[in-house]
Amino acid sequence: MLRDITLGQYYSAESKIHGLDPRTKITGTFVFIISLFLFRSVSTTLVATLFLVSVIALSKVPLKFMLRGMKGIAFILLITVVFNMFLTPGIPVFSFHGLVISDEGLKVAGFTAVRLIYLIMGSSIMTLTTTPNNLTDGLEALMNPLKAFRVPVHEVAMMMSIALRFIPILMEETDKIMKAQEARGADFESGSVISRAKALVPVLVPLFVSAFRRANDLAMAMEARCYHGGEGRTKMKPLLYTKDDIIAYIFLVLYLGLIISAGIFIRI
Repeated sequence: MLRDITLGQYYSAESKIHGLDPRTKITGTFVFIISLFLFRSVSTTLVATLFLVSVIALSKVPLKFMLRGMKGIAFILLITVVFNMFLTPGIPVFSFHGLVISDEGLKVAGFTAVRLIYLIMGSSIMTLTTTPNNLTDGLEALMNPLKAFRVPVHEVAMMMSIALRFIPILMEETDKIMKAQEARGADFESGSVISRAKALVPVLVPLFVSAFRRANDLAMAMEARCYHGGEGRTKMKPLLYTKDDIIAYIFLVLYLGLIISAGIFIRI
């Protein structure tokens, strides 16, 4: 299950999305995520679906690979849907031992589930099609105006990039530790929730030790290469907008226009 987490991984392929400037992909991802929460209707959801499917097709990342990443959020998704169904007031549709599911609760639960799934898939496309180095450069370039407020832009971008890069590494390390513990007789599947949580304690200690060791190795490697922050640093591959980036921004503007029009003028 831990190997199914795709957020933070890079999927190598030759596609239009892979070739875009990282600033374009980061901007597009944020616009898409914000658009998911602007409206709550079937029409806007259909527009977002069409946009997401188009981008996935252009990225050449297998849909099966992306859907595999949904397994990691299945539990969170289930809790969110259940809470929305039972705690949202409205016209009762179903009642069971005092628990009432309303029509509004079903609608809210459905839209929330779709939003979470699209949010994860949209974010995954950005990380799957962008190398960590390009992601760092893109974040730094977009946050450059914050330097006027003495924000350490380069350091913040570097930390965010490293954090994303370490997600799949730590998941893989956790998987290895759990398999080693299972080979020694540990049981992570049976028993109550409390007993399974206690069984994870022997996994957390070596995981923390491994994480700190990797962080120390990374710090030493950066120091050995005379890394001293972003001041005065040059880039081997400067970021440059191309014709494809301009087309992508036009496509993004059209998407925004469609979803806003659908949210305002179409009442379904």
